[in-house]
Amino acid sequence: MNLKKSVLVGMAAAISFLFVGCGDEKEVAEFNKPALYWYQKIANSITSGNLDKADAYYISLKSEHMRSPLMPTSLMMLAHAHMNAEEYLLANYYLDEYNKRFGEYESREYTDFMKLKASFLGIKDVYKDQKLIMDSIATAKVYINRYPGSPYAPLVNTMLIRLHMSQYLLNENIAALYDRTGKEEAAKIYREKNKGSVVEMTDITPPEKGIIGYVFD
Repeated sequence: MNLKKSVLVGMAAAISFLFVGCGDEKEVAEFNKPALYWYQKIANSITSGNLDKADAYYISLKSEHMRSPLMPTSLMMLAHAHMNAEEYLLANYYLDEYNKRFGEYESREYTDFMKLKASFLGIKDVYKDQKLIMDSIATAKVYINRYPGSPYAPLVNTMLIRLHMSQYLLNENIAALYDRTGKEEAAKIYREKNKGSVVEMTDITPPEKGIIGYVFD
């Protein structure tokens, strides 16, 4: 299990523990309910903006009705809700759950796009998220090769260009920093990284709101 999956699994376990330990007595005491009951609880909690409760009710649905036909819709509702709340790790967790259980080729075209979008929007600081940028570039390339005719391909290509721009600016900024501190050899290394880039500095006009999230504004 890679680090990312370990983090997500650990997060899910922590969520389960938190809800069982901290929910009120009425909620904790609820069990052996129909799948539709838990589904409605999830939907109502999302509508009211209480994603903690929605997560807790999903755990109950999964525990009591793992094979329910309401499971796929519940997972997608939760993924979208966490995406809208900018909780991208949890959004990816639910998308991974969906893919593991219901990920046929047709649906994976959409869920893989949503996972890429969540990773893309999860980049908050290009300096701290360098690995996420590189991983997202690799994932975007795989997506374009796997689903060449996808209706999401134009957005994926736009994300990919933005990611390349972010990586280019990051390398250039680091090189400039080394220039200012008299470390010319180190600066040269980072400028060499940009020589094979698909973008050039003249192509880049960073938007005011940041080069990443601007794609979806």
